[in-house]
Amino acid sequence: MISSFYGLQTSLRGLLAQQRMLDTTGHNIANASTKGYSRQEATLVASPALIVPAGSLASGAGAHIGSGVDVETFRRVRNQFVDLQYRSQNTNLGEWAARANALDAAELSLAEPGENGINEQLARFWDAWADVANAPVDPAAKQALAEQAGALADAFATVRAQIAMARDQGMAEYATLSGPTGEVALAAQDLAGLNDQIKRYITAGDIPNDLLDRRDLLIDQLSRFGQVSVTEQADGTVDVAFVDTAAAATTYPIVTGTTATWAGPPAGDAWSPGGRLGGLLEASRSGGTLDGYLADVDAVATSLATLVNGAYGATFFETGPGPAGATLRVEAGIAADPRAIDPGSGNAGSNDRALAVGALRDHASIDRAYQAFVAKVGAQVRDARRQEANAQVLTDAVENRRQSVSGVSLDEEMANMVRFQRSYQASARAMSTMDEMLDVLINRTGRVGL
Repeated sequence: MISSFYGLQTSLRGLLAQQRMLDTTGHNIANASTKGYSRQEATLVASPALIVPAGSLASGAGAHIGSGVDVETFRRVRNQFVDLQYRSQNTNLGEWAARANALDAAELSLAEPGENGINEQLARFWDAWADVANAPVDPAAKQALAEQAGALADAFATVRAQIAMARDQGMAEYATLSGPTGEVALAAQDLAGLNDQIKRYITAGDIPNDLLDRRDLLIDQLSRFGQVSVTEQADGTVDVAFVDTAAAATTYPIVTGTTATWAGPPAGDAWSPGGRLGGLLEASRSGGTLDGYLADVDAVATSLATLVNGAYGATFFETGPGPAGATLRVEAGIAADPRAIDPGSGNAGSNDRALAVGALRDHASIDRAYQAFVAKVGAQVRDARRQEANAQVLTDAVENRRQSVSGVSLDEEMANMVRFQRSYQASARAMSTMDEMLDVLINRTGRVGL
């Protein structure tokens, strides 16, 4: 026989299940603005039915009587494929952002167009030679020429020093990020700790959704620094490693199980991790983009010194290491006494040397070479910014798609709250009705007519 109290247990299961649904909804609403949070939902299943043996019913056949509902699990709504897409785009964004910032710093050091840039200083330098050609014996013209030549040399030294500073800052940032106390190492330690906690819960049969969200958020952040590979293990842990984009089979472990295994970048930085680390390396490493800029500046300075000295017939500019990394300086005797400038090869008043130097204006190896260098830097900065903007758009698009799956919609949660509330009220009403029936059965049976 089926107990008269059987329906109370069925209603109780309904009350408890709807209470858990409301709890989950409240948790979602509370974390609607939490970064990295994934929407959660309680999965309901019908509880095991009560089996009535054959012969217990008038029909002589057995039956399964429903016993209510159970909460099977609390799952987080997540799409792993979209996660992979997001991390790939985030890596691309980090790389182009790092490149653009490094190249932008180099472009700012050129100060072009402007009165303090090398291009303007070159124009004034040629004008000073023209003034000396017009007044070969005027000491004031020679003094102005020497001062302008010094200003031009200083302009080269300043540009070179600032590009070198941008390169050194890029490598310093790279070393900080990837070093033993950098963000990668700290993230590795956090991931190892989370792996340990998650492993203990999963082994015990629990699913720690919030810890899984925190771990995924850390992996998302790591993907900004370089291309990451994530391998899930049966015990709930994940192995995370950077992938060398130039040799996909080569990986550099960050976390293995519950152990932080990040040992820093390879010796000599001989890898291409992509992401911010890869962008910084591409721009700042030895032989990288900024080193190429320094070589271009030095080439223009060397051509200037060679051609001017050749036209002048003596040493006017010296090249080589100097203060603040300068590659160009005025010859010591001329710098000490500008009257030593000899504008002509003949008698006093001749100006053939000054005219020959002045004729170098707009020379392909000097003015036009420097202008081509400035145009190249501008084009590369513009391209890097364009690539960064494209990567940002793609990253945002994937993130929006991910949020459409995993994000919390307050409108949807409020609708769910009303739905679960009504279901809870219905289960409570069923229990009250059952209670009233039992009250009649227990307290009033046999008292009819009294």
